[in-house]
Amino acid sequence: MMRRYILVVFALALAVLQIGFLSWIIAARAAVLRDGREVLLKVEPVDPRDLLRGDYVRLGYDISTIPRGLVVFAPYGGEAEGGADVYVRIKRQPDGFWTVASASVSDFPPTPTGADEVQLHGRLAYASSDMPIRVDYGIERFYLPEGEGKPIERDMRVRSFGVLAAVGSDGAAQIKALMDGDTKLFEEPLY
Repeated sequence: MMRRYILVVFALALAVLQIGFLSWIIAARAAVLRDGREVLLKVEPVDPRDLLRGDYVRLGYDISTIPRGLVVFAPYGGEAEGGADVYVRIKRQPDGFWTVASASVSDFPPTPTGADEVQLHGRLAYASSDMPIRVDYGIERFYLPEGEGKPIERDMRVRSFGVLAAVGSDGAAQIKALMDGDTKLFEEPLY
């Protein structure tokens, strides 16, 4: 009888732990969407479909390709491996979009951000000694309702689209909305 009681308690504790972990992940994402600083990023389409999850737009950003002259590689001495942390400072431009001001492979730059600056955290996707570096921010896919991926991809090739993203204090970004000019096409719910 005691063994059965222990198994039930263990199963309940495990269930509570799993639910707590999933709730923590959802709450962290919602906190960035709710409280993060909004930035508008220029996008370009890459691919429109995932067979398991439906239509999506694979997005590339202007801020994903960074000229080597804007990157500080300390303590790596000019080179870094793929997957290394990259800390990127972006600045708002007069057209409302944000572009790269500087980047570092070691840590956020020590100077404070200005009023029109935000710091992003990404991962080094590609680096070569003579080419710009490529950074992934974790916001490269946006899932859409069934049948919407192809038309949006086609429209992106004709006119400018953007992504309204929220950036948390730790530099993590989440997509809030897909924008067609000033119009929000699709907005992400908090939960």
